[in-house]
Amino acid sequence: MSYFITGTDTGVGKTLVSCALLHAFAAQGVQVVGFKPVATGCDEHDHNDDAERLRAASNVLATYGQINPYCFVRAIAPHLAARYSGVRIDLSRILTCYHELSSQAEEVIVEGAGGFLVPLNEKQDSTDLARELDLQIIVVVGMRLGCINHALLTMRVIADCGLKCAGWVANVLDAEMPALKENIEALQQRIEAPLLGVVPFQSSVDARTVAGMLDTSLLQKDEQIDQLE
Repeated sequence: MSYFITGTDTGVGKTLVSCALLHAFAAQGVQVVGFKPVATGCDEHDHNDDAERLRAASNVLATYGQINPYCFVRAIAPHLAARYSGVRIDLSRILTCYHELSSQAEEVIVEGAGGFLVPLNEKQDSTDLARELDLQIIVVVGMRLGCINHALLTMRVIADCGLKCAGWVANVLDAEMPALKENIEALQQRIEAPLLGVVPFQSSVDARTVAGMLDTSLLQKDEQIDQLE
């Protein structure tokens, strides 16, 4: 099963968790590939660092264009970055790339841009993309002041869109965050989906190490329940 990775905000560790999931599934012998449909902040070669990290963490060989069909120079909201580049983000192009990747791999880890409601064009946002892909969602919660509200709002949008949250990851962004344990417990009490793992604050982040902090068996159990139903 493939998953759509979103976050409570931009810069909360979506790429880190996406790469960690790629490493975790690859270690289980699964053919898996990362997919970054839209990226902003690209180099002179029109490549994005996050997309390159996903590609490096994959064990299925794919072209950069397949992994990242839309890449824009300006590191701003996708719909604005596209507008400045004279481009309109077309979901059908993204779906074509996704289906190409899913034909090559058993699982595709799709990393969204920014938060779950970030606009992609004048009418559509990431929720529309997730619905078109028809994937379960994994939410990366940036653990810092305000995270409970951000996380619960994200969960509510997922539910309102008729999508399913397969699990969430607590990524500690603030080394001095007060009541960290209590905040995590509060979220566990309010979120039906399982907590897949807690990523502690760290100055040097390694996705392979984080892979060992995630319990992907919780996703597998959820998948088995769906199959029985």
